[in-house]
Amino acid sequence: MTRRLRIRHSTHVSYAQSAVSSHNEVRMTPLTLPGQTTLDSRVTIRPAATTWSYWDYWGTQVTAFELMDPHADLTITASSLVETAPPGALPTAPGWPEIAERTATSRLLEFAGPTVRTTVPPKLVKKARKAAAGLDPHETAVAVSSLVADRVSYIPGATGVNTSAAEAWEQGAGVCQDIAHVTIALLRGLGLPTRYVSGYLHPEREAELHRPVEGQSHAWVEYWAGDWHGYDPTNRTRPDESHVVVGRGRDYDDVTPHKGVYRGVAGGPPEVTVEFTRVA
Repeated sequence: MTRRLRIRHSTHVSYAQSAVSSHNEVRMTPLTLPGQTTLDSRVTIRPAATTWSYWDYWGTQVTAFELMDPHADLTITASSLVETAPPGALPTAPGWPEIAERTATSRLLEFAGPTVRTTVPPKLVKKARKAAAGLDPHETAVAVSSLVADRVSYIPGATGVNTSAAEAWEQGAGVCQDIAHVTIALLRGLGLPTRYVSGYLHPEREAELHRPVEGQSHAWVEYWAGDWHGYDPTNRTRPDESHVVVGRGRDYDDVTPHKGVYRGVAGGPPEVTVEFTRVA
């Protein structure tokens, strides 16, 4: 069954002293895709600012704005209404030689190599290769995701925004961003093009209608096996109607929800809240 989710994502930044000016990019607008339709979406800024939108290289909608007057804080609120549907059945995956050939001769190559965030020691790739021995690409994605989830426990606050895949594996704890990065690193190491997905996950599968629920942004992966297919290694499941895609890229750096620069004295970390309401 399809469902409709209203999502309110708010980011509040306070400065130690008023910022003289700031320049910002926001990636919080859900995409319209097969199985996902964005019915309404808007980004509001306080203090008020003129915004403009564009699609970046990776196909994510970006809302950009700048504030040229002094401001003590900044609040960004992205509100969306999205209709989602359950995933269809997985098609038969192509063989590994075909995937290798397609990867070498197309843009898939951009999702085949390591980045700074998705570099791991060769011994970890060998461990993943052993876990996936004899499996097809779909089975490999599940096996490697399970390997990562078994090792890297989901513990909020265990890592920082700049933690690498190798660091998360070594300490055995992280958040969904870290688990996605490690999974990407290993699947790419096995020859499967894989990309990072930034979005949302409703925390309650059987949520009551019209009851707001506190949640957070989420990250998972998509691998290419004839087409792009998703898998959520943190929750050991395929993405379903509770998942909402905002953007995809090589890693977190390509789809950061909010990034910018400002002139002024550094303040504390931003306060982020995400609220979900199932309306149908």
